[in-house]
Amino acid sequence: MTNLYFVRHGKTEWNLEARYQGAHGDSPLLDQSYDEIKQLGRFLAGTQFAHVYASPIKRARLTAFELVKSIQQAVPLTLMSQLSEFGLGKMEGMLFDDVKQQFPSEYDAFRHHPEAYDPTSIDGESFPQLINRMGRAIKEIAAVNQGDDINVLIVSHGAALNAVINALLGVPLAHLRDRGGLSNTSTTILQTQLGREFKLIKWNDTSYLKKTISDPTDTI
Repeated sequence: MTNLYFVRHGKTEWNLEARYQGAHGDSPLLDQSYDEIKQLGRFLAGTQFAHVYASPIKRARLTAFELVKSIQQAVPLTLMSQLSEFGLGKMEGMLFDDVKQQFPSEYDAFRHHPEAYDPTSIDGESFPQLINRMGRAIKEIAAVNQGDDINVLIVSHGAALNAVINALLGVPLAHLRDRGGLSNTSTTILQTQLGREFKLIKWNDTSYLKKTISDPTDTI
């Protein structure tokens, strides 16, 4: 069995501002995020990882680099563009409230009704497109990391991870959000045999963080 540890990147300035980042927007990690990544590293240090994969977008890339240092393991790290966040087109860089005013139907569907989300007018990426490109990458990762109790770390983004993890578990588009969101520096674990079937072991674990997840900007 292969155990896939999915980590959402540390909290950024735009996360704090409730601003969409997407695949082409980005902002620096908060100072506190480096401490939280170290807390996660200490939590994971007792687990031996065969490989680390990460989105190349800076906020995820830095999270992965810092995490590898914190777990103190000589583990290879590979950047994969397929693990990038949703392409959000015209919404990228905008405050959530401004998107709600300017693109109300896209805002509502993206957050609450994935099956109805049509990003054509904003030049964005659809849920099926995201699930296809990211799902294929995860299945490839599982296929090349086979063995008895192999652990792999994947560092990516909240909206993308939420969509693809639920899709891998067989959740229909209309219910992708039913399980709730993913918090910054959270860990979600799936178990798979050759990337064919996936079983949820743990969802959105933040028990190792020395804070209470109460700020709505912590979770997406």
